[in-house]
Amino acid sequence: MKSAKLNESTRISQPSEIDVGGNIHELLVTRASDGIRQADIVGDEIAVNSVGPFLRRVSEASRREIKHLVNALQTLDQRLQNDGDRIQHDIEEYAALSNQVMQLTTIISDSVNSLPTTSGNSYAS
Repeated sequence: MKSAKLNESTRISQPSEIDVGGNIHELLVTRASDGIRQADIVGDEIAVNSVGPFLRRVSEASRREIKHLVNALQTLDQRLQNDGDRIQHDIEEYAALSNQVMQLTTIISDSVNSLPTTSGNSYAS
């Protein structure tokens, strides 16, 4: 089971790395189309004066994704809390009903035992 979980986490991290590469490429294209002089972008490298804004945009995209994940986790946390509360309530209700059934069973048993027995009528088979 642990190896399956490790494989899942590996699979999850791989698409994220691909997404980051795609985001960087997208930001490069966007920056180029926003009017950065072609001299600022040399091949795959960004000129020194463009690194700050570029890193800020990459950071903002990452922060938005993290906020989205945190919101999703908070939603799941709230759902787990609500389900836990509902299950606890159902267990308490079941325990109360079970206790009532035991009390009724005792009352019925005591009532049957207190009935007069006659030699002609036997309740036991």
